[in-house]
Amino acid sequence: MPAPTALPAMPVDVVSDVVCPWCYIGKRRLERALATTPDLPVVVRWRAYFLNPWVPRAGISRTEYLTTKFGSVDRYMANVPRIAAAAADEGLRYDAEAIARQPNTIDCHRLIRWADAAAGPDGAARMKQRLMDLYFAEGADLTRRDVLAEAAASVGLDRDAVAARLATDADEAAVTEEAEAAQRAGVQGVPCFVLGGVLAISGAQSPDYLAEALSRAHVAFRDKLATGEIADPTARPY
Repeated sequence: MPAPTALPAMPVDVVSDVVCPWCYIGKRRLERALATTPDLPVVVRWRAYFLNPWVPRAGISRTEYLTTKFGSVDRYMANVPRIAAAAADEGLRYDAEAIARQPNTIDCHRLIRWADAAAGPDGAARMKQRLMDLYFAEGADLTRRDVLAEAAASVGLDRDAVAARLATDADEAAVTEEAEAAQRAGVQGVPCFVLGGVLAISGAQSPDYLAEALSRAHVAFRDKLATGEIADPTARPY
């Protein structure tokens, strides 16, 4: 008797941006949820989103950004202790005072895409984490391509090759299309976790909540595969 065909891994599409503090926290919470559900076959796919598409490619000062988006620096900073505490609970550091410049993130998403091409989802996850750590914990200027090339090298990519590629428009259109597709699909807040194309979870939910949602989504994903409602589980769900 032939062995049963293994079900494909359920895709977990994480729509997020590297300068979103709740995406920073949500990534760690998802990782904790996955650690408690090791028997669920999943593949995490990091999807581009532009939290601030109006920020120019050269970036702007953090003061200008906070004033434009929140009305004043003080208004935003009043919320920082709560966010920093949530980050600390996940073993992360959020040093809002260290951030001096607000970047446009298209180059960051290009790096994540290239890391995925080179080393798969784990490589993309490492790249995303490094960029978030640089921004939130170290106050690095992610508009600087030397900073980005060094970040790429830290996760195993070739620094010089990445620097050369950043100087071109490689994958700018693909990243932009992916980010805009999420908005067209109705994603208005991030992080957004799309589980198997059958369930969407918005916000940096608790690991327990995410673990329960993963298990519930996997049942629906498996059933839809069996009935043919999901023909291609590798397709982007939006």
